[in-house]
Amino acid sequence: MKVRIDYYRRIFPAYFSGRKSHLTFWHGTPLVNENFKVGKIGEYYMPFIYKANYNGHYDNKGIPMLDYHGKVGLQYNPIAIAQYGLGNYNLFKRTGDRGRYKKFIKAADWLVGNLEVNHNGIYVWNHHFDWEYRGILKKPWYSALSQGQGISLLVRAYIETKDEDYLNCAKRAFVSLEKEVNEGGVKYTDENSYVWFEEAIVNPPTHILNGFIWASWGVYDFYLLTKEKNVKDLFDQAIVTLKANLNKFDIGFWSLYDLSGKTFKRIASPFYHSLHIVQLKVMHRLTGKEFFRKYAEKWEGYQKKRLNRNLALLCKAVTKILHY
Repeated sequence: MKVRIDYYRRIFPAYFSGRKSHLTFWHGTPLVNENFKVGKIGEYYMPFIYKANYNGHYDNKGIPMLDYHGKVGLQYNPIAIAQYGLGNYNLFKRTGDRGRYKKFIKAADWLVGNLEVNHNGIYVWNHHFDWEYRGILKKPWYSALSQGQGISLLVRAYIETKDEDYLNCAKRAFVSLEKEVNEGGVKYTDENSYVWFEEAIVNPPTHILNGFIWASWGVYDFYLLTKEKNVKDLFDQAIVTLKANLNKFDIGFWSLYDLSGKTFKRIASPFYHSLHIVQLKVMHRLTGKEFFRKYAEKWEGYQKKRLNRNLALLCKAVTKILHY
């Protein structure tokens, strides 16, 4: 009961008060970055422009901080910092604006300075606050999503500067994507030998879709930089996993956020359903596989129907109430 009360104390100001919150950073319109080039490290695969222009809290060094309200309060989130850096990198590449370049580098420097060793000796970016997800993720917790997007940012910082600190940090962080969860990493190999990157390290694993795909792009970027066969093999395994399991995220009128296996499935919010569509369009371009394009179009079709949208919102509300 106390967890539920704390949860509502935190989300009500975020959702209903109109005050700035962590949602100020996360909830924009997901888009494919039409400027990205397949097989070449350049602009990131999504624009993240609204994240680059984040109008919330910053620390005295210009690093964005998210306000979660309630007991969580103002926090550094390594995922948000990586995305902020990638958005500013995109704008720098488009405009040559040195101010954007400095913001991009500041974010990369924060990642270098805050890579930590976990209990298994694996380098990770920790979240130093508790978080509600199928219970409580106790601080410090780490995520395949932060590992993948942190690597994507550091790869670009290394290419722009040739500073070995960025490359070395990316190499250390990449180990987590090769190591199984029970070894302190963020990879989970299921009973069918499918490889997943876990956004939330919980037991049993839940395979959050957006985090898995974003993490796989970090693997792809690291391969483009290193050209190492084991890195390419890991990305190829992620493609196989996604292709074989995507149907499990399809409930006939909408997509699921994860595969948590609960009685009440965790349906994607309108934002995350849109994000899934964008991510599948990017995967189509990266891999050339028509399967991903067809699924993106199928889920866009769901999105266009008012009945589907209303049913998805109803299911989402019921799940929130019953879970929390």
